[in-house]
Amino acid sequence: MKKYDTPLIDELEKGPWPSFVTEMKKAAKNNEMANDAVGHLEKCYRTKVGYWKHGGIVGVLGYGGGVIGRYSELGDEFPGVAHFHTVRLNQPSGFFYTSAALKEICDIWDKYGSGLTNVHGSTGDLVLLGTKTDALETIFAEYSSRGWDLGSSGSALRTPSCCVGPGRCEWTNYDTLDLNYALTQEFQDEIHRPMFSYKFKIKMSGCACDCVASIARADMSIIGTWKGHIEVNQDEVKNYAKNGMDINAEIVNMCPTQCISYDGKDLKINNAECSRCMHCISKMTKALKATGERGATICIGSKAPIVVGSLLSWVIVPFIKVEPPYTELKDLIRKIWEWWDDNAKPRERIGEVIEMKGMRSFLEGIGQAPIPQQIKEPRKDPFMFYTEEDMAAFKAKEAEEKKTGKYKF
Repeated sequence: MKKYDTPLIDELEKGPWPSFVTEMKKAAKNNEMANDAVGHLEKCYRTKVGYWKHGGIVGVLGYGGGVIGRYSELGDEFPGVAHFHTVRLNQPSGFFYTSAALKEICDIWDKYGSGLTNVHGSTGDLVLLGTKTDALETIFAEYSSRGWDLGSSGSALRTPSCCVGPGRCEWTNYDTLDLNYALTQEFQDEIHRPMFSYKFKIKMSGCACDCVASIARADMSIIGTWKGHIEVNQDEVKNYAKNGMDINAEIVNMCPTQCISYDGKDLKINNAECSRCMHCISKMTKALKATGERGATICIGSKAPIVVGSLLSWVIVPFIKVEPPYTELKDLIRKIWEWWDDNAKPRERIGEVIEMKGMRSFLEGIGQAPIPQQIKEPRKDPFMFYTEEDMAAFKAKEAEEKKTGKYKF
């Protein structure tokens, strides 16, 4: 096996932090593909040129996604990376793995691939880096025979992901694990066979702590919430203060709606103004507790800064019950896709389409009534837009007023 000199990428091994170069070199000791990947990376750094060619031009029979094609322009110089495709595996809900499962995945990958993994990035899938075209069907057969399935890629529903939910967390407001599994099973066709104008991501968080960052990384965010008040244990509040917590600085002043007050003895919450952001509860876990009916808030539209820039999701449904068989939620998702499919251009995320078409068009398309929670801020201009239906209603009202002589306000 050829040994490459790597003075440039060796610099990335210096310092106190873990280095991906160190891990690549470990794999390179026993794997020709990983070894050539090290040499290839060094040349990229030396010439300041990326030699990779990407494209969804490879896959396995019956699947349109799950494999990302990657080829190198330097295949003659580095034959181990002439083909260096990425394979994505559908992760379990909440990213719960046993050590035996991880060893099984890695053993198969060492056998047919480079031995390199990204494990989990910003997407849900477990990412395996580097294999040859001829090995794809064999890899898929090995993994599927052990209960694993390919994940998603391309212009498809990306593999849904969720936080640990009731598996470990006392704050979850719905069963994120079960919903994640249910949506994955319901939308298998949309996951494995790209049919949209661009990607669509669904991420589920059990509360507003949002441990999977769905508000920033998902086209559709399903974030747990509740309808009741926050229960306050004043004895525990005193214990926090006694043990050094500056309640005014750390809790009261940090409340986004300023609904909390503290007089040095008792902590009070104006629940009518509470946005249920979870900050106070997560800081004072023994003193504060959510109560009442549990469910989720549905938000739409977040994305990374491509085309029109980055977006955060915004509310379309303030509260929805999240209970099996999740019929209402599944129907809403299908309506959203239908409107998006009718209005989007190629490679337009749904948030971008809503930005251009307007929330009115979107809400009419999915059959949702406009409500104050969907509004970011009050209007800044005096212009009003009326649809033909609005004008017809105004004319009918005027005709009735003239006929009866009574004015309606």
